[in-house]
Amino acid sequence: MAIVRSAGTEIIRSAHFEDVDDTVQILIQGVQHHIYTVLSIICYCAARSGTEAGYLSLVGYDSHAGTTAQTIALADVSASAGETFVWENKFSFNGHEPTDFSGQMDSIVKQDAIADQGSSVVQKLRFATASSSTKYDITVTFIDQNNS
Repeated sequence: MAIVRSAGTEIIRSAHFEDVDDTVQILIQGVQHHIYTVLSIICYCAARSGTEAGYLSLVGYDSHAGTTAQTIALADVSASAGETFVWENKFSFNGHEPTDFSGQMDSIVKQDAIADQGSSVVQKLRFATASSSTKYDITVTFIDQNNS
């Protein structure tokens, strides 16, 4: 039986990625009017070159400067080969950016714009390493709320 994905639904999802290296891997690709709550990200270091790390980031709207498509760093993952890093601090992000505004988020109008996700610019969670010699296996578990 297929999972219902219509407006007002909430689905728990997971995705798995093997040997993620310096080629940016999108873990969650946003959809307009969706809210994603990340429950956990498991990063197993399959290979590591020297002290090279993996990087977890969100590409999205910078509400501080009012700037679109910014890379916002979330974690520097520096596990040794054979070790596992687990992110279990829950956080949420919207599927799309707001209609652009200038300056800092300093009004309810700007706060509402973020919630309304009125632009066509997708927000996404991603992971990459410092080189092709450092590789991680990644599992991400999240809740997808469809508010369209």
